[in-house]
Amino acid sequence: MPAHSARGFDAVEAWVFDLDNTLYPHHLNLWEQVDVRIRDYIAGFLDVTPDEAFRLQKDYYRRYGTSLRGLMEEHGLDPDEFLEIVHQIDYSPLTPDPALGAAIAGLPGRKLVLTNGTRRHAETVMRRLEIEERFEDVFDIAAAELEPKPRPQAYNRFLARHNVDPAKAAIFEDLARNLEVPHALGMTTVLVVPAGTREVFREEWELAGRDDPHVDHVTDNLADFLRTIAAARSDPAIRPVGAD
Repeated sequence: MPAHSARGFDAVEAWVFDLDNTLYPHHLNLWEQVDVRIRDYIAGFLDVTPDEAFRLQKDYYRRYGTSLRGLMEEHGLDPDEFLEIVHQIDYSPLTPDPALGAAIAGLPGRKLVLTNGTRRHAETVMRRLEIEERFEDVFDIAAAELEPKPRPQAYNRFLARHNVDPAKAAIFEDLARNLEVPHALGMTTVLVVPAGTREVFREEWELAGRDDPHVDHVTDNLADFLRTIAAARSDPAIRPVGAD
């Protein structure tokens, strides 16, 4: 059990979801395709070897929130071509997830997506999962004016654009570091860490933080967790499955 007191969901009116590796399992490796395209783009843009491109990609991702932001700030990259090229991937691994769709529908209030990706990418993913009708809107990297999570500007612009009260909102993310600012703003935070995460490539820093004070809850099954939240809204004695 964490030493801190976890926030609950009783007052939540807005449910905010990250997209990649949160609304679908990481083991599908959909984002790995994007990862490879980013590496190849960097190799061509900077005229470096694939190994050096990969090193820079991960360094920028860690330091700037996205590789794109690092390339913009250190090399003056124009983002439009980059965003178009890196999201040209095969979406066929994604299949309809009716259980997740029903669980999201069962939550009382608004549902929104907050992603460092593009709107087109998010909408394609949601259509493949057949959950697009469950969401009010997508706030993407363009809406954030290319300031990615975990930068405070991304969350502040999201909250302002959609008139969300952070004290009445919950956010679901696969990276603990992306929950630090939302928690400081007053949001209830949930880290989604599906089973098998360590069997696919992720750096240690991406897996760290599940026990940090800014993580209120951890789950390895998003649909079950959401169903329990909905049930708990009508019966406070019920505790969300997977809550740490």
